[in-house]
Amino acid sequence: MDRISKLSENSQGKWGKMNVCQMFRHCDLVLQVALKRVELPRINPFFRVIGIVTKIEMYVFNNGIPRNMPTFQKLIVNFECDFDESKTNLLKTLEEFRKACIHKELPDHHRLFGNMTEKDWKFLEYKHLDHHLKQFNV
Repeated sequence: MDRISKLSENSQGKWGKMNVCQMFRHCDLVLQVALKRVELPRINPFFRVIGIVTKIEMYVFNNGIPRNMPTFQKLIVNFECDFDESKTNLLKTLEEFRKACIHKELPDHHRLFGNMTEKDWKFLEYKHLDHHLKQFNV
């Protein structure tokens, strides 16, 4: 939350096509997958295997998410948005995710990463947010 609060509407990314507002919206959508508000489409079994291997690799090697990695169409934000609203919504959703962790309300499966534990959700959501906050130098 501290890192998010350091960003301004003028924060510039080091890579990628999103501006900071779009990044907030994207991260909010990804958190909403864990909260069961956004449902991802079914994927080809080949990509599911890649997803499971990627999850294991991130644990074993503590790798981050590669730059410009493809994502689900539903999670792409390529339109203009309101900075303050997007930031507020992300912080609110992050708090809701924290509460869902406390109350053990996270799903046990992800369309790409397969079976998921609470630890998996926390780890992968952290890795995702960390990736995008580093993208914007915080």
